[in-house]
Amino acid sequence: MGLDTGTALVTGASAGIGRALAEQFGSEGHDVVLVARREGRLREASDEIEAAHGVTAHVAPADLSEREARDALYADVGERGIEVDYLVNNAGVGTQGKFTEIDLDRDLALVELNVAAPTHLTKLFARDMVERGRGGVLNVTSTAAFQPGPYMSTYYASKAYELWFSQGLYEELRGDGVTVTALCSGPVATEFQERAEMTDVPIGRRDSGLIRWLDAETVARVGYEGLADGKAVVVPGTANRVVRVAAKLLPSSVARKLAARVNR
Repeated sequence: MGLDTGTALVTGASAGIGRALAEQFGSEGHDVVLVARREGRLREASDEIEAAHGVTAHVAPADLSEREARDALYADVGERGIEVDYLVNNAGVGTQGKFTEIDLDRDLALVELNVAAPTHLTKLFARDMVERGRGGVLNVTSTAAFQPGPYMSTYYASKAYELWFSQGLYEELRGDGVTVTALCSGPVATEFQERAEMTDVPIGRRDSGLIRWLDAETVARVGYEGLADGKAVVVPGTANRVVRVAAKLLPSSVARKLAARVNR
């Protein structure tokens, strides 16, 4: 199974996994809509993707933690006459530390970006896909979705939401010609760790030896292929697949204690 040609809208496309996913779609002949807050980075990415692959890379700056910005993005895409065939919900942030000590606004902003934004955008764009009888949604979640995560409790919970949201929609929409895939990656060398202020804890350090980190390009390729193959869940990397199995087998009391040790 493969993806028909069409346009992919990728959120968080200015760096990291989102940038790699935009590149992956472009390399497969898809036009892309690049969404993130940093317009300058988006324009650089747009120029590079167009030059490398001969596709059109639209730029749509937006702060997706704001509901009004999400509605405005959908309206803007429609006004430009762009038909979104594939929605990639990648934008996300993390917070690390004791829950009662993390600033409330940071955690609420995380919920808006990691939970509300993919829900909102999928509601808007998937309706159009169902009406056309074709399309796909790729939700970039994490192996954090497989167990509770003390000292990153809000982040882990947000990723669990994305995973189960994706699997529910997979079953709902499969008869409508729309496929939904959850991409569950472990640690990747991106800006995420620094932005989450977690570079001083084991899970946020590449040299900790906890697990083999993957590069963003490998994760993007696995995600694209999973969507093309119509899979509900894809987990790149053998070590990450072991984490998934272990999370199913271990009692939650053990899983959360292990997570606390690496997140603190």
